[in-house]
Amino acid sequence: MINDLWYKNAIIYCLHVGTYMDANGDGVGDFQGLLRRLDYLHGLGVTAIWLMPFQTSPNRDDGYDVADYYNVDPRYGTLGDFVEFTHGARQRGIRVLIDLVVNHTSNEHAWFKEARKDPQSKYRDWYIWSKKKPPNANKGMVFPGVQKTTWTYDSVAKEYYFHRFYDFQPDLNTSNPLVQAEILKIMGFWIQLGVSGFRMDAVPFVIGTKGAKVKTPHEQYDMLRTFREFLQWREGDAIILAEANVLPDTDMHYFGDDGERMQMMFNFQVNQHLFYALASSDTRPLIKSLRATKPRPATAQWGLFLRNHDELDLGRLTDKERQVVFDAFGPDKDMQLYDRGIRRRLAPMLAGDRRRIELAYSLMFTLPGTPVIRYGDELGMGDDLKLPERNCARTPMQWSNEPHGGFTKSDKPIMPVISHGPYGYEHTNAAIQRRHDESMLNWTERVIRMRKEVPEIGWGDFEILRLRDPAILAIRYDWRNNSVVILHNLDANAREITFDVGLENEGGRVLINLLSEDHSEAQSNGKHKLVIEGYGYRWYRAGGLDYLLRRSEA
Repeated sequence: MINDLWYKNAIIYCLHVGTYMDANGDGVGDFQGLLRRLDYLHGLGVTAIWLMPFQTSPNRDDGYDVADYYNVDPRYGTLGDFVEFTHGARQRGIRVLIDLVVNHTSNEHAWFKEARKDPQSKYRDWYIWSKKKPPNANKGMVFPGVQKTTWTYDSVAKEYYFHRFYDFQPDLNTSNPLVQAEILKIMGFWIQLGVSGFRMDAVPFVIGTKGAKVKTPHEQYDMLRTFREFLQWREGDAIILAEANVLPDTDMHYFGDDGERMQMMFNFQVNQHLFYALASSDTRPLIKSLRATKPRPATAQWGLFLRNHDELDLGRLTDKERQVVFDAFGPDKDMQLYDRGIRRRLAPMLAGDRRRIELAYSLMFTLPGTPVIRYGDELGMGDDLKLPERNCARTPMQWSNEPHGGFTKSDKPIMPVISHGPYGYEHTNAAIQRRHDESMLNWTERVIRMRKEVPEIGWGDFEILRLRDPAILAIRYDWRNNSVVILHNLDANAREITFDVGLENEGGRVLINLLSEDHSEAQSNGKHKLVIEGYGYRWYRAGGLDYLLRRSEA
């Protein structure tokens, strides 16, 4: 099968099976319930579904503590249910991506149980051990403030084991060729069952060297090429979407100079500076991050997101910038997490202001890359700060104003459904919003449809247009002799701007608004002059000469 770059113009929707739709009434979402909601997702315009972990797990970390990579957790159904789901998705033209969590396993995984009890077991070297507690054991924790160490003593093995995450998630020794071979086997297994790719968790840790004597991990980038080659051998258009919160000067190491490594990566650099721009109305750091992450191979793509299932990580901002975002979107300590981020969903972060929510999503859909939507954000779902850590933003999907939001008929849902208040299921749900033309749900559907009709964003090159006003972000995309111009006003006040589209021919004389009838015709000096309302946005297609001729003839 030839390589298909379908991901360049995709719409990815992230969900957790356990909190999406419960079909059998036991309080836990399942694959049969998700299968029933495929028509909803198809109608929304989704082209790929990213499933958070659903394999067998003790679920001490929302499934990221995997106990069996080759099975479905019984709470969610069976392998047969999974295959029915992937078949149903394929019938609707929707691809399926799944989480690949191979930096660590659960401490209840059979591999770890065997490794700890028998020093001669082949699995002993599948994990990282030390007879003495390393002096740097109190450094490098992923969850500072919650996690105390990265080395924990095991009374059965009588040695310390390494864990970058929680102590019940021992790290795999990914430098071990047998572990690498097992990772390929896991990928091949799920590809055979209809998966189109993987969102690989914690990639820098997967490829980093590990051990008691390792002070500064060394990234083994060749491992990424091995993963890529295996996927393309098994399924030519399968991809890996890498979670790698790294600096721009290392991006090319993950993509590969010729695009021979990861097909996609999340753009954490742009994500964090986007929230600073939303908080400060200053686009200059965002523009700097866009330019810094612009270099990439022609086949590579960024994944663009606003909020995901984790906290909003602000670790790449300066202390001053981070405080600006905290003050605007997470001023209370219970809204913050791990000394670096905010644990809220987007709608309450933006105080439910529809103008700002639309602005934020318009930005996500039009910045360079492929948009990744978090389930429920198409409704403007809220959060429950009474729940611990990141669970506050992982509450069940709100389908209707029936009990528990129509998620389940059980009186004991897997997690409390948000009830009462402006984000309660009584007011915020899919059933109500689909009946109202101007609802958040229907607005999102229209914008998704338009985003799919503007492939220049996903496929083309971009240029930041020069403006004197730092509150305005203006980007032009060019692809196959077509151009689009996208404008956003990140300030609450209206702005009058004058700008040059920057096209040498007459193509920029007329800009056709793709979302309304508010078109723009250049002045005699070739520049456009317009007023953008507070938190306003414009999607223009350049080259409207036919429109200009028709108007002159009229």
